[in-house]
Amino acid sequence: MGQVTIYLDNETENKLKKAAKSSCLSVSKWIAGLIEEKIMTEWPQDVVKLAGSWKDDFPSIEEIRSNVGHDNPREGL
Repeated sequence: MGQVTIYLDNETENKLKKAAKSSCLSVSKWIAGLIEEKIMTEWPQDVVKLAGSWKDDFPSIEEIRSNVGHDNPREGL
């Protein structure tokens, strides 16, 4: 397992420690989770399971725009 050294200003370090503590994680595990989340190349399974779960009764673009008024004529340049 690799080790990484990072340098943080005091304010950022304090925020990091509070965030890790509120998640009931060590600072190391909190940072590792953040890195894993940022470099993930696949959708989370909860999102994948949503595929196809919506009904196909969405309004068409014409229906959506049917209540939109018309633009006023623009002045020439």
